Amino acid sequence: MASLTKPSRRSALFLALCGVIAGLVFIVLGGTPAAQQSPPGDWPNITGGDTATRYSRVDQINGSNFNSLKVAWEWRGERDAGVNLGGEVNPRGLPIYVDGMLITVSGPRRTIVSLDPATGKTLWTFQEPTTGRHEYSMRSNHGKGVAYAQLNGRGVIFITTPAFFLHALDAKTGKPLEKWGAGVPIDGFPKTGSVDMVKDLIADWEPWLNARRPYNPNAGIPLDLGYITSSSPPIVVNDVIVVGNSAEQGYHQTRQENVPGDILAYDAKTGKFMWKFHVIPRPGELGHETWENDAWRTTGDVSSWAPLSADRERGIVYIPTNSATIDYYGGFRPGDNLFAASLIALDVKTGKRVWHYQLVKHDIWNYDTPTAPVLLDVNVNGRRIPGVFQATKQAFVYAFNRQTGEPIWPIEMKPVPPSKVPGEKVSPVQPHPTKPRPFEFQGRSEEHLIDYTPEIKKLALAEAKRTEALAPFFAPPNHRGNPENARPTHNCPGGGGGVNITGPPAADPTTGVMFITSTANCFRLQVAPAKDYDTPQMTGKTVAPWAAPHAASVGGTPPLPADSPLRGIPSIFKGYLGRITAIDMNTGEHLWVIPHGETAQEVQDAFRNNALMKGLQFETNLGRMSHAALMATPTLLFATGQTADNRPYLFGIDKKTGKRVAHVPTPALGQYGLMTYLHQGKQYVILPVEGGYTAMALP
Repeated sequence: MASLTKPSRRSALFLALCGVIAGLVFIVLGGTPAAQQSPPGDWPNITGGDTATRYSRVDQINGSNFNSLKVAWEWRGERDAGVNLGGEVNPRGLPIYVDGMLITVSGPRRTIVSLDPATGKTLWTFQEPTTGRHEYSMRSNHGKGVAYAQLNGRGVIFITTPAFFLHALDAKTGKPLEKWGAGVPIDGFPKTGSVDMVKDLIADWEPWLNARRPYNPNAGIPLDLGYITSSSPPIVVNDVIVVGNSAEQGYHQTRQENVPGDILAYDAKTGKFMWKFHVIPRPGELGHETWENDAWRTTGDVSSWAPLSADRERGIVYIPTNSATIDYYGGFRPGDNLFAASLIALDVKTGKRVWHYQLVKHDIWNYDTPTAPVLLDVNVNGRRIPGVFQATKQAFVYAFNRQTGEPIWPIEMKPVPPSKVPGEKVSPVQPHPTKPRPFEFQGRSEEHLIDYTPEIKKLALAEAKRTEALAPFFAPPNHRGNPENARPTHNCPGGGGGVNITGPPAADPTTGVMFITSTANCFRLQVAPAKDYDTPQMTGKTVAPWAAPHAASVGGTPPLPADSPLRGIPSIFKGYLGRITAIDMNTGEHLWVIPHGETAQEVQDAFRNNALMKGLQFETNLGRMSHAALMATPTLLFATGQTADNRPYLFGIDKKTGKRVAHVPTPALGQYGLMTYLHQGKQYVILPVEGGYTAMALP
């Protein structure tokens, strides 16, 4: 009889072989086991899944038939929703597809809409009653989608709203969940299925406690204390709902006070409040010392407006954060300001910090963290690493072991220029990853200038000096009235450059390759006395010394004068205006880079016809100064863009080479992101467009 504790040699070999095969299968499939839990044809999260790869295993549509794609249906919210959405629908939301259901949000009322996946017909809608706190929200039309979970065999939709309520709905009917949540004492609200998250957010917040005011659920936080809203859906991990938030736009703020965007968690089965993570550390908490002069008491924001991601197997949720109150001036909040502009890993059951990394210290550049962290298992120098990768506006990809927070490659602290604004004190250093290398130019120097000929280089240098377009990376804002030079600082990439909300990355978990859409967009930064721009509608009480009247996008280079010999050349700086870059996260190396779409033909013609370019061989297609909507499948990278004739297209791109293998025209330009699903044996691709969605499928 064989031993129960010591297998025979043959069985041991068999078990070892099974282990090798299982390991190989895991490597081939890639990602964490959590990434593979949903059926292949589903799209269970707006980012494609917990890992935020925007990847689908469905490959019915491939390079051989891509050009046969046709419009399967179109849905325009104002026309097809069947209810008043409260205004035009912007293209910043994506549906999810689960269990044969296609569900999304739409419009300033952030209406939840269930669509027929085959026809786009509206099946049901849910709208939260209007409240005063909803009316104030500047993010009401920025709802990116919904979250989903199976609870006791029942599909449930979770939505966070502009007024910062949390609702739980039956996924098949749209009806509020019975015996869930505490209810909201406002006329018109359902008796069950809702939670007022503002109450939980401010329950232990000192400014609210000191105010000693009765709580008004219709108004929420008194505006002199702050304001909270939301723009991304929550994420449901291991029966815990983790909720991010959003705040007043930092580039519009003039006052110092706001409420911190603490992370909240609720029991998915009951709606019961579970935990809160303080994004601005309080006395005794890690990072409290990074808020000098007691700035932690009144400073706010540090919201988590981008989508979240998670590792279910390890029970960790990853939080990308915004910067602190007032984007371009922080003299009233001296110190590094942890956990602003950071990536935070939290234990999903307890809310305890597992690890964190601050990507920007004392941010005054609008370098908040704009997209969901991407989870990929990678093989670095023969070592399997569970990775998390954060793409940023600075054109960096920060790479960490998602379990320990250890950087995969070294991150160096490098000096940055000091501020000339009275009262401002920036950190003397900022973190610079050594790998991967930046996917856009950082700062602007002479080596970045076009040099088709020595004469062109000389003219470009003169133009750069005339417009003061040469500036170091992390150049801080200048201030109006500076006796030395009051012109705005050239900041590259700007707050709208690099990666941003309008172009989240995609990735292939089977190869560990990330696809990043970015722009060379720069800003001109300047602060001026905040009192000159303050209005009674602003949140907070104390008007800051300085605020930003001016953060203009200059597209990588200031406009050329009409009589400039360089007129017609799209930029005095090298490189694409907009691009897509493939980066192998196993090695940190760039694989390829291509222009995003095609530069308008009239711009290419003017470029080609410039007298200085006659007789030269050069590329006229520098792409578009915008982001592509991306999605990956086993065979293709899908990307939206415009061709030279300004027509919108959906492109099929070879993931290994970056070559365009197919393209089809679309009725409108797809923006923000893409998603796909398999419904009744047919694959559909959804493009968010102005006003709603376009669905493409094979005929």
